[in-house]
Amino acid sequence: MTITDLDIDAIKQGLAEGSILLIDVREPHEFAAGHIPGSLSHPLSQFDPAALPEAADKRIVFSCAAGVRSRHALAAAQAAGLAIDAHYIGGFKDWAMRGESISFD
Repeated sequence: MTITDLDIDAIKQGLAEGSILLIDVREPHEFAAGHIPGSLSHPLSQFDPAALPEAADKRIVFSCAAGVRSRHALAAAQAAGLAIDAHYIGGFKDWAMRGESISFD
């Protein structure tokens, strides 16, 4: 399995440039309690690689609370033949701990 660990700087840059699509694989109640602005909810407990949004011009990057579930999502996506290799190694906890903005929508 190929894994690219992205840090907060790479995530912030990718979101600002519009070059990444951040997929949050935490559970719905976690996402509702706060998430990285611009991220989309796709819970690991219901994970279906075929249901991932089309992102032809963006790199899909998985995120979770601390980088564990995002690795599981990567494994599932790669097993399904998808060319997804990146996750946010620090996850939402790192984002929030560093005082970055949080969405609640």
